[in-house]
Amino acid sequence: MISSMSIGSDDRLIALLVLLLIPTVLGWGKEGHYVVCKITQEYLSEDALFAVKQLLPDSAHGDLAALCSWPDEIRFHYHWSSASHYADTPDFLCNYQYYRDCHDSYGRKHRCVTGAIHNYTMQLKLAYADASSKFNYNLTEALLFLSHFVGDVHQPLHVGFTGDLGGNSITVRWYRRKTNLHHVWDNMIIESALKMFYGSDLSTMIQAIQRNITDIWSNDVSIWEHCAHNYTTCLDWYASESVSLACKFAYRNATPGSTLKDEYFLSRLPIVEKRLAQGGVRLAAILNRIFTSKTGIAQA
Repeated sequence: MISSMSIGSDDRLIALLVLLLIPTVLGWGKEGHYVVCKITQEYLSEDALFAVKQLLPDSAHGDLAALCSWPDEIRFHYHWSSASHYADTPDFLCNYQYYRDCHDSYGRKHRCVTGAIHNYTMQLKLAYADASSKFNYNLTEALLFLSHFVGDVHQPLHVGFTGDLGGNSITVRWYRRKTNLHHVWDNMIIESALKMFYGSDLSTMIQAIQRNITDIWSNDVSIWEHCAHNYTTCLDWYASESVSLACKFAYRNATPGSTLKDEYFLSRLPIVEKRLAQGGVRLAAILNRIFTSKTGIAQA
């Protein structure tokens, strides 16, 4: 059995899950993270699926997607984690550089979404590679943080501009509702798609995205999964894609005070759905590379 070094008792976890009811703008909304992790579970190897289920608390019933929003919901308890959800970039440069951009608001290096993904990837990888050693890691939390942050880095405005806080300070209207641009990409495009195209059924949306993965994106999946130099993750690649999409799609025609309606929604929805698919496929690829069949905590 995996030594999960878990979040704590199931009672503590249940108490924390109550916070799922609290709105958040820190990442893809609850629906987005659920989609990413549901897709992930379809692409896990047998070894990775076994390891993931061993790390999950009993209350998750073996479903990673059930807890993929957890890092958003505990941000009030884990204040240090806030900077790990994003990596803002200089305004209008439309590119990402780790050593320039990965820092928190105080300038402390490596505190950003790509730094967090690297951190939790290494925690899981080291523990799995050497089950006989004792590490001071909470591996359940590492899995949940990794799963969540891989989703976050695929949301274009989580690698948005520093000057507008990734779109958080750009006030717009989504049809008749006043909101901000970041929230549009976190939640409202997905919410509108569910109502307009999927009968308000998230499982129907997930099935549609999965069909696209096996159909129109089938030739791209191996490219999404691949990391050069046998790396476990391709952090700069994921982040660079996001800021490029932010410039081309998120910020375009979304100036402060503007009203975003059908034209914006219908042209941006395919971007959102593809990023959810890429996040899910890539998270699975990362976990598959971490939890190989050689040795590890799955046998400990």
